[in-house]
Amino acid sequence: MALPIKLNQLKAFVEVSRHGSIRAASRFLHLSQPALTKSIRELEGSLGAKLFIRSNQGIYLTDCGESFLRRASIILEELRVGQEEIQQRLGLSGGTINIGVAGSIARSIMPKVIIQFHRDFPNLKVRIMEGQLLTMLPQLRQGELDFTVNTYYPGSLDAEFNFERLMQKEYKVIMRKDHPMNKATSLDQLIDCDWTMPTPKGTYYKQLSDVFSMMDKPMSFSVTCETLIGCMSLVAQSDFLTIVSVDTIDDPLFKQQFVALNLTEKLPYATFALVQRRDHALSPAGEHLARLFRLYCRD
Repeated sequence: MALPIKLNQLKAFVEVSRHGSIRAASRFLHLSQPALTKSIRELEGSLGAKLFIRSNQGIYLTDCGESFLRRASIILEELRVGQEEIQQRLGLSGGTINIGVAGSIARSIMPKVIIQFHRDFPNLKVRIMEGQLLTMLPQLRQGELDFTVNTYYPGSLDAEFNFERLMQKEYKVIMRKDHPMNKATSLDQLIDCDWTMPTPKGTYYKQLSDVFSMMDKPMSFSVTCETLIGCMSLVAQSDFLTIVSVDTIDDPLFKQQFVALNLTEKLPYATFALVQRRDHALSPAGEHLARLFRLYCRD
């Protein structure tokens, strides 16, 4: 008969997985290495399977370990959210909400939302991750992100995640104001320019990639830059072009540096959605933060 799994064993397993060594995880958990090793061995005994491969180069997850890591992470995150939910319902302060946002949301909607949320819940902590939806999927799956506000179009993720449509944004080609092609009126005139964009593997930038692939001469995106600020910095100091939401260059930080082109070809609008795991319930504070995003996105 398998022994019951204990909470401290799950914590030990998850932290060893994250840190890649018993020594680093023991320092993080303030436990001795023998105590941590014992917890891992007891967990492996309860499961009847090896979770780690130990070698001179470090410690690695087995196939069983990889499979169990997601479940263990979700259990620990759900316990954290459950504890914080009870505290919030009792009127007690504390806790952390973890969210993700797309770059254009970070530059436009997010500051207004967070300012209001901080007024409503001054003692709660918020951790914000910026990037494309695809980069956030592992953390959403493991419960390390409560939700993200990001670009989306229907696809293979629908069964796993809930997508609540919030808004659409117009996107345009941008360049520095003194760029030699700043009078261009069509994409054909820009084919031979240098371009930078995030990885076109999903959501809006996959749509753009599909549009460009239908042109007579495909465009070459020679630099892949995963952050908005990285793209904008490169464009500001070079002849590179990129594509961003129109409201991005309305930002006072960018308005004096860039110009958005009015081309004959209309780029597709980007649909933004609030994305979360279907089996994940937000805490009261998390739901309040989600409501604020709904409110400000629809203004």
